Amino acid sequence: MKKSKVMRRALVGALALAACAALAGCASPAQEGSQEAGSAEPAADGAAVVRIGTMPTEDILPLWVAEQENLFADADIQAEVVTFDSAPSLSAAITSGDVDMAMTDIMRAVKLCESGAPVEIDWVTLGEVADQGRFGVLAAADAPYSTLQEMAAYAASGNAPEGFGVGVAANTVPEYVFDRLCEEAGLEPGAIPTVEVASLPERYSLTVSGGLGAAALPASLLELGEASGMKLLADDTQADNISQSVMVSRVAFADEHPEEVVAVAHAWNVAVSLLTADPEAYRGLLAERANINDAIADEYPVSAYPQATVDDVLCRASAIVEPVLAWMQEKGYGGDGVTYDAATGRFAVN
Repeated sequence: MKKSKVMRRALVGALALAACAALAGCASPAQEGSQEAGSAEPAADGAAVVRIGTMPTEDILPLWVAEQENLFADADIQAEVVTFDSAPSLSAAITSGDVDMAMTDIMRAVKLCESGAPVEIDWVTLGEVADQGRFGVLAAADAPYSTLQEMAAYAASGNAPEGFGVGVAANTVPEYVFDRLCEEAGLEPGAIPTVEVASLPERYSLTVSGGLGAAALPASLLELGEASGMKLLADDTQADNISQSVMVSRVAFADEHPEEVVAVAHAWNVAVSLLTADPEAYRGLLAERANINDAIADEYPVSAYPQATVDDVLCRASAIVEPVLAWMQEKGYGGDGVTYDAATGRFAVN
């Protein structure tokens, strides 16, 4: 049974007071080396307005909760969560300074730094453990295979139609997860052909219609497909943790406004506590803001989320960064000469 609105507000107040107390004593995360000025837009009272960019995905749910429950104000900051309809448009906003922080992935963070728009990784937004932020490979209900091994055998049998393969988009989390899942299944690289399909909805639709042998997809489309009888060939929830989304800040912004970065992190933590205490209270918000299909909205799992700070230290990305860098280099996607400092969350481009 859901808590009443009054009870939720009481919990918000208690958690916010704790977060503000922690914020008052936390160490500044500022680092040296920025050659660009931060550009947070000043509010009417002179305080910086932190602009946080995101795609419309469940990875950012705690900050939507923070907006709804006025947690930014409780943390004594002004912040705005801005939703973009494509990853390129989000990257462009980071590069131009139109947003100060953003929810993105490790691959995009590397490419931003390589392009001269350095960012730091501040915390993991989803994927701290394997069952958060599911990705997997989905096939049509009538596909003549039910596992990746069976799909590879079908691809090698000579019976597969021309153009047969798994729909992916280059240098993305779904492609990375697909490659790692094939590796875990004992398959040689290329055992299952891939087909470049950048649009997730198109990738899903082509799989439904038989235009693709399967598709590498995120959780919401996996759930939708499974609900309609499609086959899940594999996902990343059972073995090693191989997919994460991350919160990044422009280095220039983090250097000039370290307190605001930490304040956003504390608002995130309070929101995570609210979600943990009563996830069903925010199901409607998740469905609306992340565009969860009506057919699965009532049953779609509300994820657990990691903390952004522990003992006032930002929780930088885990050891998955180095494997992603190695994969990017192997695939020819970049990352050559790039190193990562887990203590600062920053990349060095040599």
